[in-house]
Amino acid sequence: MPTNTEPPARRTHGGAYWMPFTANRDFYRAPRTIVAGSQHHYVDADGRRLYDLFSGLWTSGLGHCHPRIVEAIQKQASTLDCNMTFQMTNDRAPLLAQKLVALAPTGFTNCFFTNSGSESVDTALKIALAYHRAKGDAARTRLIGRERGYHGVNFGGISVGGIAPNRRAFSGNLLPSVAHLCHTYSLERNAFSKGQPTWGDHLADDLNRLVALHGAETIAAVIVEPVAGSTGILPPPKGYLERLRANCTQHGILLIFDEVITGFGRVGAPFAADRFAVSPDIITAAKGLTNGAVPMGAVLVKDFIYDAFMHADDHSIELFHGYTYSGHPLAAAAGLATLEVYEAEATFRVARELEKTFEDGIHLLADHPLVQDVRNFGLMGGIDLKARQDAPGARGLQAHKKLFHDERLVVRNSMDTLQFAPFLNAQPEHLHAAFAAVRRTLDLLN
Repeated sequence: MPTNTEPPARRTHGGAYWMPFTANRDFYRAPRTIVAGSQHHYVDADGRRLYDLFSGLWTSGLGHCHPRIVEAIQKQASTLDCNMTFQMTNDRAPLLAQKLVALAPTGFTNCFFTNSGSESVDTALKIALAYHRAKGDAARTRLIGRERGYHGVNFGGISVGGIAPNRRAFSGNLLPSVAHLCHTYSLERNAFSKGQPTWGDHLADDLNRLVALHGAETIAAVIVEPVAGSTGILPPPKGYLERLRANCTQHGILLIFDEVITGFGRVGAPFAADRFAVSPDIITAAKGLTNGAVPMGAVLVKDFIYDAFMHADDHSIELFHGYTYSGHPLAAAAGLATLEVYEAEATFRVARELEKTFEDGIHLLADHPLVQDVRNFGLMGGIDLKARQDAPGARGLQAHKKLFHDERLVVRNSMDTLQFAPFLNAQPEHLHAAFAAVRRTLDLLN
């Protein structure tokens, strides 16, 4: 144990709050602090209204502080704040599970609740491994992710994930039996694509290479984002997901769609599985499940997966897995209210109708000299800026900060990629104004 009792020297490179996915030393020189939110705007610590062009963190598609969701949370907090969910439940979680499987594609019959997208991914991976063991295929222990994939930050998620900086510091302790499909992005062939690119469906056959290398009998599951989000918005090539589904079926491999981002209207449908008409075996969800109001995630499974666990003695636990807050009553109440609003406001249809406006707006920036590529699908879009030769990521961060401080506009940057996820009910005039602000900012970047 350290024995030095002298007070630490005053530090000047940050605050007590160690912020996630943030350049902390840079941030604390000029903090960007939000103190309130309403509908499509934030209010910062200086009292300025800012337009949110990322709808939280892909989370709040209905707008901030939606009154029906706020009311549901307040009512639930005054009735039942928390309860043990091992061997008992509350009245909200089972009802939400029923509504979720009713919303899901055909064949999904059961729902396991988590607290985040990261936990949903790790839960899905564990279910996949346990399913094969329950079926007598205990040798199926290998998990297949994809290069440039993002599946949260728990050890399972970063193991199957394929974004290098997320893995590098932990690489010696990741899951050992993991392989990765090649990614689907080609700047040469797919630059400035609108919607799904036409080149690249054959890349789904990279699974056959891994099958030949490792043996299908060793592979439990493949996990992909239908539209890769955090890496910079990479829509799947036309026919890619269909081909991947066929390859998984051929080799008896479970297919997991990570829909933490794409679920609940982000691509103009309840799930991307609906939009692409490709049915996986497991779906992970979070974010839009509660409109971001209370942390919650879910894993949806098809009937044959759940049924495989239901052959033990009646008193035996079928899956040794769970979280203290699985099915938390406040989260479940928020989820129920969110699903009700989606239906009452026809949100998924409204989002689908907004796509063309969003697509036209983001591609107006394709001619800017600092722009290297523009991509979009649904209400997801990315703009790749040309990196500074001596400082990759610096230009993207500069754009993010200038947009916040000078244009009162919130966008996300991931290195030199600006990412956009407008509200599912955004107003076209707000999108036009926002992209005009982005152009003004790009004009000022060095």
